Amino acid sequence: MTHIMVIGGGFAGVWSAAGAIRAARAAGQAGEHIHVTLISGGDDLVLRPRLYEDDPQSKRVALDRILGPIGVRRVTATVTGIDVDARKIKAVERSGEEIQLGYDKLVLATGSQLVRPGFPGAHHMFDIDTLTSASALDHHIRSLSRRTEQTGRYTAVVIGAGFTGLEIATALVDRLRAVADPHDAGERVRVVLVDRADVLGPELGPVPRPYIEASIDQLKIECRLAKTVASVSPDAIELSDGEVIPAATVVWTAGMVASPLTAQIPADRDRLGRLNVDPYMRVSGVSDVYAAGDTAAALVDGDHFTMQSCQHAQPMGKFAGHNVVADLTETPALPFRTDIYNTCLDLGPDNAIETKGWDRTIHVTGEEAKTLKQNINARWIYPSLDDAEAILAHAGRFSNAEASSKAGTHEAAALNA
Repeated sequence: MTHIMVIGGGFAGVWSAAGAIRAARAAGQAGEHIHVTLISGGDDLVLRPRLYEDDPQSKRVALDRILGPIGVRRVTATVTGIDVDARKIKAVERSGEEIQLGYDKLVLATGSQLVRPGFPGAHHMFDIDTLTSASALDHHIRSLSRRTEQTGRYTAVVIGAGFTGLEIATALVDRLRAVADPHDAGERVRVVLVDRADVLGPELGPVPRPYIEASIDQLKIECRLAKTVASVSPDAIELSDGEVIPAATVVWTAGMVASPLTAQIPADRDRLGRLNVDPYMRVSGVSDVYAAGDTAAALVDGDHFTMQSCQHAQPMGKFAGHNVVADLTETPALPFRTDIYNTCLDLGPDNAIETKGWDRTIHVTGEEAKTLKQNINARWIYPSLDDAEAILAHAGRFSNAEASSKAGTHEAAALNA
């Protein structure tokens, strides 16, 4: 028996496992003795791109409904060490028991995590990096009306005006009003965006910026640009210029880095900690180790690398899974390819903007873009559930465009199953 170990239960990990099973079955007799195990600390695939929305606890699906039907073994444990020479993984189960697992081929797909700041009072801030932290913010918002009356009770300050910061800031306008309006306090809702850059969405480029700025103005979101944070308390935030903003809610969104497990692999990493991979998702210079999703830096074309995004994590996982098996069965490997890079940014209740390409040319805006965003969030990023044939068919759609065009009633029904 040959063992493929996938570490990580996010998009890249799930599709690496499914892609490997699909490729093994396609290889026929050559793939009959391939066994796939996925190890993850949780029981669910968290729909992380949706954690800026309310009710984050509903933004997940059980891993067993994806992996079980296709025969992937699942181990619930937190990986603490990887020995690539011995091909061993150390992990800790929920019970606290330490375990060791061996592998023949490894796919590291443990995603990314938020960069944590060190200024005074940082522990008072919320974030939407994980299901647990997003749920804590959601509970906090819902409880605001029960707090003692104070200045800033319905004020939220979002630190970081990048993609995530813009989405949570624009969502918070309505989320805060939903709890303030029943108490005739809707006029006290205030959202402030803070960023060290002197423009909104610096990484989003200049083309969509005027539309983003107009949308922020329409929602009456205040901006504090070219500012940093001096300190945070439970009821206020002080900025680098000395301004103090009374605020019961402070949300940190600034900066992402690859999972620290990438440091366990003796290979080159980029400034985000991502492992350099070749066109087949193999970690450069390390035998029998592949990486996918936010832990990997894959070249998309001659000038651009993959982004830390669901858009790239899904196909990277599918290619990694396929190519691990291709290596084992001596069948053709597939070089990574992906669709034109698009960005669909949520900008509030009836508004969004989609851009196309690395120069972020505006494609659609307003309600049309909002409908697109809703389809992405509520349909297209969801896997099929409880249906091996549908799951494996999805694993064979290496293009996101093809995968979304095939999404239909099965995926939509899965949301409420």
